[in-house]
Amino acid sequence: MHNGDAAPRRAGRNVLPRLRRAAGGALSRAETERLVNLALAVLLASAIVTGLAANTSGTPAGRWLIVTHGVAGLGLLVLSRRKTRIAGRSLNRPRRRPGHRLSLTLAALVVITVVTGLIESTGTAYWLGPLTTMQVHIGSAVAAIPLVVLHFRSRPARPRAADLSRRTLLRAGAVAAAAGGAWVGWEALLRTTGAPGATRRFTASHERGSGDPAAMPVTQWLDDAVQDIDAAAWRLRAGSDDYDLAVLRRMPQDDITAILDCTSMWYAEQEWRGVRLDRLIDLGDAPSVAIASATGYALRLPARDLDKLWLALDVGGRPLSAGHGFPARLVAPGRRGFWWVKWVTSIQPSPVPWWVQSPFPLT
Repeated sequence: MHNGDAAPRRAGRNVLPRLRRAAGGALSRAETERLVNLALAVLLASAIVTGLAANTSGTPAGRWLIVTHGVAGLGLLVLSRRKTRIAGRSLNRPRRRPGHRLSLTLAALVVITVVTGLIESTGTAYWLGPLTTMQVHIGSAVAAIPLVVLHFRSRPARPRAADLSRRTLLRAGAVAAAAGGAWVGWEALLRTTGAPGATRRFTASHERGSGDPAAMPVTQWLDDAVQDIDAAAWRLRAGSDDYDLAVLRRMPQDDITAILDCTSMWYAEQEWRGVRLDRLIDLGDAPSVAIASATGYALRLPARDLDKLWLALDVGGRPLSAGHGFPARLVAPGRRGFWWVKWVTSIQPSPVPWWVQSPFPLT
């Protein structure tokens, strides 16, 4: 990790002074502090927004979100030296400003978020104690959000019309160039060292258990638990029809090669077998289809995708395990793992458009 940290610092030291001279000289200390804080606010917001958005994208078109997320995160490191000086002067004052403990807590959370993001990208540490690296990364970022709001309310770094000057724009470009260079350097370091993260998918997920369902991680959303379902008692309600497992197995089925890409930052390509949803239900004029699990977990998908969704009964030539959704789970190629509803019990037309729901399930 020391090499990855050093790259952005060198980039910041080499690029920023040259751009400062080209832009017309040094700024006052107060103005420099304001611009550094403003830049940090922009980078933090960019990292949070792109990080959340990237978890909803399962197609190559979303790669730019991952790249922007990484550049924004490394941009925080590029500015860390300057921010440390600002914070040091503030802490050394005879009378500290109110809320300095909040600021220190925020700084710690940001450091944890950036460091765990770098660790996750290497693919060398899936677990950090009882939590996954990604859970620590996301958890610290989410915990930082309210502190960011409080911090910038107490110490506002408001933009000004003068910030559109050539000098300020050149300085912003210098930071962006240094952050982008740090990202390129970090990716090159992963490839040079042969780290597992060098081959991660465009979503930044690492391969886990492709072609071997037993080796594929078992994960579920938030407070859900693995369901132990009695196959003989299980029923699927699709529209006004009821199906048991034996009836579903007698229906025409397809073999699908699809990648399950989980927001826990792993992916696995498997051979699935199941019944296409348009053979199970007629949505009529409904704009979406609602898929519900035995746990109460539910999502809506667009009606136009009905012939691109499957209710899978098997994976790798064998029935699903309990951890992977027995007796039936949704297979939704091109969508992230939280769309692949497990332990499905209901498939129903919905009068509500699919996009009228939380970007991520709330339970």
